[in-house]
Amino acid sequence: MRSSNPVFSRRGFSRSNGYAGFDAQQQQPPQAGNPYATNPYAANPYGQQTNPYAAQQTQAPGQPYAPPAAPPSAGRMTLDDVVARTGMTLGLVIVTAALAWITGLSLPLAFGAGLVAMVLSLVQAFKRKPSPALILAYAAFEGLFLGALSNFVNQFVNGAAMQAVLGTLAVFTAVLVLYKTRIIRVTQRFYRFTIAAAIGFVLLMAVNMLFAVFGGGDGLGFRSGGLGILFGVVGIVLGALFLALDFKQVEDGIAYGAPKEESWLAAFGLTLTLVWIYLEFLRLIAILQGDN
Repeated sequence: MRSSNPVFSRRGFSRSNGYAGFDAQQQQPPQAGNPYATNPYAANPYGQQTNPYAAQQTQAPGQPYAPPAAPPSAGRMTLDDVVARTGMTLGLVIVTAALAWITGLSLPLAFGAGLVAMVLSLVQAFKRKPSPALILAYAAFEGLFLGALSNFVNQFVNGAAMQAVLGTLAVFTAVLVLYKTRIIRVTQRFYRFTIAAAIGFVLLMAVNMLFAVFGGGDGLGFRSGGLGILFGVVGIVLGALFLALDFKQVEDGIAYGAPKEESWLAAFGLTLTLVWIYLEFLRLIAILQGDN
């Protein structure tokens, strides 16, 4: 399946042209003589194999395809793998953030660490396989950036960092509950809307930054005042949508028997999304408290 985060959109668990599970309710009965025709994730002896992780799967004529409940097997990704890798990645972010906070890391060094983290994330995005070393290095540098930035904001808005952490945890819990109860259903339309909205959001922020750099002030005002509050809320909502895509990524990766190493990719995606949500909360809280 495709990853939920934009930096991973070029690759995914299925290595196919579709997002895993999206077309489950739209499959037609298999063609005569080819029981694999309507399952893009099965090993297809008639030509292409679009899911290199799946064993041969057959289905009865007329029965719509649904993601299989893949039994645990050696070398296959499990939920425990994803939880463990995500815990390691987020734990490293927290440790280095605390280190930056305690030592009073300067903002110039923090932004340098943030730039390194961005480069590492892009390098990982264009690698064919997940690299635990790159992912953990990203987490370490990202933590330094977040810790120093949070400490700086907290000096002007007391308790801002803790409020942002609590807000991020609340969003994560809410989206997880809504996803597990199927109130949120990740479909092809959901995926396309989220990606399009995220691209538009990032482009607007880039334009605002350019105006701020060359024109001075706050650029177009997307990060302060009423517009800043609006775009902060939009940013958090987008982060919540990406969380739903992350959960879909994990669910489908397990169902289709992705290799165990792909749990690092899932952990990386979850970390990126949670960092996004935290930063938007931190910015929104700073704007709201600064206006009081």
